[in-house]
Amino acid sequence: MEWLIILIIIVILAIVVLSFVPLGLWISALAAGVHIGIVTLIGMRLRRVVPARIVNPLIKATKAGIDVDVNKLEAHYLAGGNVDRVVNALIAAQRAAIPLPFERAAAIDLAGRNVLEAVQMSVNPKVIETPQVSAVAKDGIEVIAKARVTVRANIDRLVGGAGEETIIARVGEGIVTTVGSAANHKEVLENPDSISQTVLEKGLDAGTAFEILSIDIADVDVGRNIGARLQMDQAEADKNIAQARAEERRAMAVAQEQEMRARVQEMRAKVVEAEAEVPKAMAQALREGKLGVMDYYHMQNILSDTQMRNAIAEENKSEKPGDER
Repeated sequence: MEWLIILIIIVILAIVVLSFVPLGLWISALAAGVHIGIVTLIGMRLRRVVPARIVNPLIKATKAGIDVDVNKLEAHYLAGGNVDRVVNALIAAQRAAIPLPFERAAAIDLAGRNVLEAVQMSVNPKVIETPQVSAVAKDGIEVIAKARVTVRANIDRLVGGAGEETIIARVGEGIVTTVGSAANHKEVLENPDSISQTVLEKGLDAGTAFEILSIDIADVDVGRNIGARLQMDQAEADKNIAQARAEERRAMAVAQEQEMRARVQEMRAKVVEAEAEVPKAMAQALREGKLGVMDYYHMQNILSDTQMRNAIAEENKSEKPGDER
């Protein structure tokens, strides 16, 4: 009975040890010719490193003839890098005869770029298609162009180099500048290759993670007549300004007219006020003997005769032609 208990304890201890010590992975490494100690694998467990994430890429690199230190792989893993992808990139670079040391590949991976995709792009260039770029020639006609940019990854500038968005922005700016320098839109339509040649000569890949191989104009269309539209908008604006100024002058004229009417009423009031002083002056003259009674009656007759003549004149003005009296 005691031997049975001891046997069970030994089995349990063996299971615990085998679950903690990656014995199978150590045997696989030895079979692949990778010399890694069992103590090193146990240390990975203690450092919370998954041994398979280190040993399998190490076996792959050894079989490909690449000498990689296990400590560097473990350090890259602890730094948050993708060890398997870095090793695949090293193998792809070796097959393509591209110089790529482990430190640079690890730096590219930790920078957030896909180092394997970058190596593949160095071998097989990538085509970046720009959106439709609108530009206006000197004759005011809009030209809409679309370009295809063939780029190749530059391994040396992947860390700190600008991405695809910068390439697209610079190509779009070059298209706008080239079309804007053309005398008319017909020159652009007749020779769209001049756009790609001019843009390519500007060295747009400076400071980027790519090397521009070619720029091809995929499509060129004629858009709106921007010059005519701007002239129409300017004419409409000038018309609105002229109307506003005319309205201002009309308002000033109306105000001046109202002011003149007020002055006329004021002058009439002064005339009525002066006429009201006449009877007072005549009464004063009669009292002082400066005006006789006969003179007063003579003046009244003249006024009555004048009023009668004015009334007759008004009647003659109101008569229609052909009326009989």
